[in-house]
Amino acid sequence: MSSQTLEFKTEVKELLHLMIHSLYSHKEIFLRELLSNASDAIDKVRYVALTDNALLGGDDNWKIRIKINKDDSSLTVSDNGIGMNEEEIVRALGTIAHSGTKDFLRTLSEKQIKDNPELIGQFGVGFYSAFMVAERIVVISRKAGDAKEKAVRWESKADGTFSVEAFEKDMRGTDVILFMSDEGKKYLDEWEIKSVVKKYSDYIEHPICMDVEKDKKTEEQILNSRKAIWLKDKSEITTEEYNEFYKHVSHDFSDPAKVIHFKAEGTREFSALLFIPAKAPFDMFYKDYKIGPTLYVKRVQIMDHCEELIPIYLRFVKGVVESADLPLNVSREILQSNKQIEVIKKNVTKKILDTLTDMKNTEFEKYLAFYKEFHKSLKEGLYLDHQRKDILKDLVLFESIKTESGKYTTLKQYVDLMKPDQEFIFYMTGTSRAEMESSPYLEAFKDKDYDVLLMLDEIDDFIAPDLEYGGKKLKSVTKGDVELDKNKQSDKKDAEKKFKKVIDLIRDELKDDIKDIRVSGRLKDSACCLVADEGDMDQNLERMMKAMGQAMPQSKRILEINPTHPLIESMNAIFERDKDHPILKEYAKLLYDQALLLEGSKLKDPVAFSKTMSKIMVENAKVV
Repeated sequence: MSSQTLEFKTEVKELLHLMIHSLYSHKEIFLRELLSNASDAIDKVRYVALTDNALLGGDDNWKIRIKINKDDSSLTVSDNGIGMNEEEIVRALGTIAHSGTKDFLRTLSEKQIKDNPELIGQFGVGFYSAFMVAERIVVISRKAGDAKEKAVRWESKADGTFSVEAFEKDMRGTDVILFMSDEGKKYLDEWEIKSVVKKYSDYIEHPICMDVEKDKKTEEQILNSRKAIWLKDKSEITTEEYNEFYKHVSHDFSDPAKVIHFKAEGTREFSALLFIPAKAPFDMFYKDYKIGPTLYVKRVQIMDHCEELIPIYLRFVKGVVESADLPLNVSREILQSNKQIEVIKKNVTKKILDTLTDMKNTEFEKYLAFYKEFHKSLKEGLYLDHQRKDILKDLVLFESIKTESGKYTTLKQYVDLMKPDQEFIFYMTGTSRAEMESSPYLEAFKDKDYDVLLMLDEIDDFIAPDLEYGGKKLKSVTKGDVELDKNKQSDKKDAEKKFKKVIDLIRDELKDDIKDIRVSGRLKDSACCLVADEGDMDQNLERMMKAMGQAMPQSKRILEINPTHPLIESMNAIFERDKDHPILKEYAKLLYDQALLLEGSKLKDPVAFSKTMSKIMVENAKVV
């Protein structure tokens, strides 16, 4: 292969510029990222060698080496892992195959984030962090199983291009050589390297070695403890050790909200060290977000993200699970039908939900901070996990018309404070608390001093209809007929009788637009509103589905009128004088348009609405 010069993809160019010129103060994380990459490379070759031991070439002395060369101001991180061929090195170091990259770049450039290096790990761009301290980087790699003359050399100065050429390398693995900038030369100090390794990479399983001077002699020294922290007793581990291990496995820079460390014993034994993050990753709901803890079998890392170990709605949980009962050559296909995996998943899920329940009951402010970050995931669980629905129902929180903005109530608290004559847990879905609070749909509920849950997440439309708590079902305030005061049923029947002819006129005039018309039990101040029938889709959900590009059948709704409103009284008086008066039909259309506006929908004919309104305003002006 002759030497060739290639350009970085556009996203990488922008990323490198931001990396070099950004205001990160924690530049030492570059070493954490390179060591993590080296550890991953060794784990990968260990795994593939389970079925093809010839790939190792007799070398299973796993080691990561750090070499300092002050003569040329270079720092080298080497591993004897899986290695890369030409195609892989171009793909890995010349592009960023991650759906969240553009969001990452936008976040960096728009918000000018300072001291926030956790973003690097979250968006899988760890290698490029090395350009914060290096003015030139050379990568030499030979893939396991390839001959030494098939090695490849990659080089870049972060100037928009990189070169690739054939090279010779005696052993498989990868050497990353950083030629340090003036600012990066501090990391050519042995003490500085030891400090960074101890801080960030002490728990890497493979030895991290460096030649150090001692008594005028050079000797190889292992810098990390290599202790499998998840196999140690909890009493032996400090909070600081837990926090640093979390940062190692998650590439997060903040401490976790909760640590879950346990060992299951009996016929199915396994150990688990899991972490609940304090902050939600930017890309948590992206398609290619990596879900699941790292799976170890007999101290061998089998999968870095084992999706089969946790339900998808707990995707935010990070950590490690180790089992001695699984075969070393276990595959994803085998995992999907493995009884041991099912046992582990059941136990892990229970521990996580028990931890959240305990946090909610004993550390509510801490739980509230967690909930604001991860509430959508828990609600997703309500929709997906029917087996654990009762547990999840006690974990979800909602705003309501009786709570201040940003404050929450539980379903239990709502039920405990329900009025004696209240039959349902009432709720309303929408996108804005302010809009919902001023909605005509809430008028009768406020008048009766009933609380109404205000649901602001898209998923609420899917979970609420099938939800119940304490024997009380949830009922939307925008669906079905509402009669909050059974003592006034006779008043409603009297109103239906009194306004029957006007109702029939409106029904006939709007027959193409509405399903029916009736006297309302939910309106107090407004003249009218549109509601979905009991078995129909809520209007907010219908709008959301259409916005997602879903083809939705045209649904008609019910127009409810307020018999105590002056407008309805006026229409009835006009009808009594002249049932064929043309203004009645115009008023009927205006009622419908008004109802559309109140629910936030578009008018069917804005021009006709404007003309009718102008006409009425002119006529009223003449009277004045």
